Amino acid sequence: GFRTDVILLLSLNPRKGTASLVSFPRDLYLNIPGYGMNRINTAQYWGFATTQRMFQESFGVNIHHYILTDFSSFIEIINILGGIDVQVEKNLTDKCNLAQGTNGYCSVGPGMVHMNGNLALWYARSRYSTNDYDRTRRAQELIIAIFNKIMQLDGLTKIPQIYKRLRDGVETDMNLADIIALSPLAPTLFNNPEHIRRFSIGRAEVFPTVTEGGAQVSIPNFAAINQ
Repeated sequence: GFRTDVILLLSLNPRKGTASLVSFPRDLYLNIPGYGMNRINTAQYWGFATTQRMFQESFGVNIHHYILTDFSSFIEIINILGGIDVQVEKNLTDKCNLAQGTNGYCSVGPGMVHMNGNLALWYARSRYSTNDYDRTRRAQELIIAIFNKIMQLDGLTKIPQIYKRLRDGVETDMNLADIIALSPLAPTLFNNPEHIRRFSIGRAEVFPTVTEGGAQVSIPNFAAINQ
């Protein structure tokens, strides 16, 4: 029943000890199976089965599980963890209504920045001074920071407790056994951050266009994306 503000594809390879993150801009315009041409962020509105079919038909990728959270739960998760330390690649200065702001603006980075839940959500969603492609990079920085914080809290020995505390703010088809089965990969990724590969669909992989209804969207360049 909701459009997805951020879409991240996480591919885990326990045999090789690697993980890959791929970000998809919200205005990527493609066929939503059963519903016609629309932005990619509308797929989950009709449920995970539609999202699965969309990824299979458009990108040839089989999606096995999903994890979904909303803005308020995102804030709560980060605050439960005691905040996160984010490696900010580029400075972001944008409008905000947070206590950290000055004259209605917040500014962070570049460099390591400690963020509470509200600041992290602002960092993920800010759009006045940047574009959607920049937002995909920031979302990946936040996901990696959350992972690192859980590992720093000795998260592997506390998986049941963490799962219990976070599950109210997360919708997923993964149960505790599914997560525990993947947990041996976590120390490898934490100790070898170069094993986490990051990709995003950007300007070089799309053709900007305007629909008949006047909406600005991006037609995927599938040859470039598949590479």
